[in-house]
Amino acid sequence: MGGQMRVYRQRIRSVSATKKITKAMELIAASRVIKAREAVMSSAPYTHALTRAVSAAATYAGEEHPLTKNREGGRRAGVVIITSDRGLAGAYSASALKTANELMERLRGEGKEVVPYLVGRKAIAWFTFRDRGFAESWEGFSDAPRYEHAKAIGDRVMRDFLTEGPDGVDEIHVVYTRFRTMVTQTPRALRLLPLEVVERGQKVEVDQGFLVEPDRDGLQPQFEFEPDVETVLDALLPKYVTSRIYTCLLGSSASELAARQRAMKSATDNAEELIKTYTRLANQARQAEITQEISEIVGGANALADAK
Repeated sequence: MGGQMRVYRQRIRSVSATKKITKAMELIAASRVIKAREAVMSSAPYTHALTRAVSAAATYAGEEHPLTKNREGGRRAGVVIITSDRGLAGAYSASALKTANELMERLRGEGKEVVPYLVGRKAIAWFTFRDRGFAESWEGFSDAPRYEHAKAIGDRVMRDFLTEGPDGVDEIHVVYTRFRTMVTQTPRALRLLPLEVVERGQKVEVDQGFLVEPDRDGLQPQFEFEPDVETVLDALLPKYVTSRIYTCLLGSSASELAARQRAMKSATDNAEELIKTYTRLANQARQAEITQEISEIVGGANALADAK
């Protein structure tokens, strides 16, 4: 019995130490997710306005641009996969990788070669372990992305998209986790390039919902481009690509922190239940030990009485 009590007490100490760690990580994630959520909400108006402006300009410009032109017979598709740098976030990275795999299988089914671009150590480790190649990777900023990180990713994918020949790509997709609420984060895939030119009344999908171009009684708006259409689109479209990637990074960051907070809270609750269970078992072992000692004392006293 004494050996059992020592084992239970050792397990209680071990689980208590683990509980302190998970509780601290829960509190850290809870404090950081507020700032991350505010960053997502702050970026939404700019993303909405820029998406509307770029879609309208590309729609009514009357000229084709390399970033809006669909390439016939495209054979290479780039996929930017955004995951986390650290674990202990539940199924956050696994869900994003699952969505990415589904997208890549669909693209391969269409006869296209997939070129992955990886963001986060989890995606890098997943591809490296399976000996799968990728074009480039970025890491170290999944829970606190900055605009320069999005610009580095955007510059690389745009350079590959504008490259003609076997080394270029014909379309770019992004797989990230959309932050909806503190309890709901949804992995999703969107096509980033070429930009989908929309007509009046058609929905333009962005991270926080849909924008609808007004019909305006069938009248098309008139745009004046200074100095010319190509210069305006050359300036707008790279900003659009970087802004969308930055919004995806911010949404993934908030989703990662929210998932980590939930996972650590669940781990803390499980640790508390384990401590209660081991405490109960230790008490039962102590009671059994006391009962056995009393029985031995009573038995010894009876033996002495019978001997007299």
